Amino acid sequence: MLITETAVPDAYRIQPELLPDHRGRFYEGLRHETLRAATGHAFELRQVNFTVSHRNVLRGIHGTTMPPGQGKIITCVRGAALTMVVDLRVGSPAFGHHDVLRLDPHGATALYVPDGLGLAYVALADDTCMNYLCDREYVHGTIIDVDALDPALALPWDLDEPPVRSARDAAAPTLAEALADGTLPTYEQCRRSYRTLPAPTR
Repeated sequence: MLITETAVPDAYRIQPELLPDHRGRFYEGLRHETLRAATGHAFELRQVNFTVSHRNVLRGIHGTTMPPGQGKIITCVRGAALTMVVDLRVGSPAFGHHDVLRLDPHGATALYVPDGLGLAYVALADDTCMNYLCDREYVHGTIIDVDALDPALALPWDLDEPPVRSARDAAAPTLAEALADGTLPTYEQCRRSYRTLPAPTR
């Protein structure tokens, strides 16, 4: 697999090698040591989530307070999603910056989003299913919400009609408001949380 950093530091695109044959295809979605070697982070699975969305449903921007944090690896297992990762880490040189990835089952690309980064996506097809592998169990009350339509972020959603959002997402603060109320994690907090392991001995 090819693992490359996105335009948002510490977020990585994971592109598996697809191996087709007459039956279909096979690919490795994740290798712990390959991810650790590429990112310096030791991802340990603690929770698995799924969302299923109608076309034009917009979810996010969602992050997690520090502590406890919750890193994620996101894939699209059905349908397609235009996905944004946004740097929410106060003091980060890329604070407020974003990158865009299209996720779908055909390309099988995954997105690694560690602590301090926000995630949002819009479903491009009905019955779009997203899978989250999480490195910590969810703790109630720790979600950070930021408005995915914040004009200051100018995320390129390319919407042709108003998106369908939850009441909570629609009422989310702008990035500037979230910064002012002190709920965003700091860059240093997050960098300390990126657990690393020594290289395995052979």
